[in-house]
Amino acid sequence: MKLIIQIPCLNEEDQLPITLADLPRQVPGFDEVEWLVVDDGSTDRTVEVAREHGVDHIVKLTNNKGLAAAFQAGLDAALKLGADVIVNTDADNQYSAADIPALVAPILSGEADMVIGDRNVMSIEHFSGTKKVLQRFGSWVVRQASDTDVPDATSGFRAYNREAALGLTVVSKFTYTLESLIQAGKSLTAVGHVPVRTNPKLRESRLFSSMAAYVRRNMVAIFRIYTGYEPLKVFSWLAAIVFVAALAAWSPFLWDWLVNGDRSGHLQSIVLGGVLLMASLQLFALGVLADLISAHRVVSQRTLERVRRLELAMGVEPSHYQPGRGQGGDAADRPEHVAVGERG
Repeated sequence: MKLIIQIPCLNEEDQLPITLADLPRQVPGFDEVEWLVVDDGSTDRTVEVAREHGVDHIVKLTNNKGLAAAFQAGLDAALKLGADVIVNTDADNQYSAADIPALVAPILSGEADMVIGDRNVMSIEHFSGTKKVLQRFGSWVVRQASDTDVPDATSGFRAYNREAALGLTVVSKFTYTLESLIQAGKSLTAVGHVPVRTNPKLRESRLFSSMAAYVRRNMVAIFRIYTGYEPLKVFSWLAAIVFVAALAAWSPFLWDWLVNGDRSGHLQSIVLGGVLLMASLQLFALGVLADLISAHRVVSQRTLERVRRLELAMGVEPSHYQPGRGQGGDAADRPEHVAVGERG
């Protein structure tokens, strides 16, 4: 059994040594524990620092593609390097690496395919009161959207078994945490959560410039992701709201007609109600079309999963791969390459 711990990085030469110093080289239940750094177009010495501190594997993206793309690139590389379980953690040492055994325990016991580390955000001292409330509210929204019971939806400290990682496809440019959780819930992946500890803050978050920007981007991301998986439900609700607005616009005319027997006048309300009715019907039609597109997306996702399995069987090397900690020679000469080809 092989565990690969992946760390997406962007200009983390100062924080990365602290993070790596805490990572384990042995975890109960695994024969091998390896480290993978995904460099998301850093302009500092992140890659050199990673090698100096014993990182086994490096994926160096050619430019900054965003956290979600870096996360997906790490999953792809970890699978091709033979990982049975993948743990994702942050480069700013936010999460306690001592909790990795607890994080992977539900996977090893067969209770879960994907496990999220619950930070208990209400107890994190450097989180403001506003941020704590927003985190809890956002996690509640994601729980409703994903049909899961994960209390900390935005936690980046999470573990995946091989099957869950093979089926995961993140297309969002902003966040992988929300999309991967909603996708897992909709695909009936067994999702679990365990309490984890956090470390003192080393630097400010780079994901957003302000709390307002964070809320706006997350709410848009949740709506977009959920609509991608439940389009007919979303558009039907929107159509129903617009239809009620159409009835409200018609109400003056209907009242005079039904109560007073007067059908003259109220031309504006009749026109407005007609426009809103047409909009309602169009929204419902869009929902039907979006539902058909969503079904096609599911087929595409399953096709991509099969392609990944074929790539693993053929021993295809990870994209943008570089050996770590002084490994040399051709990729085909490394033991990892042979192991990948044998897994099938």
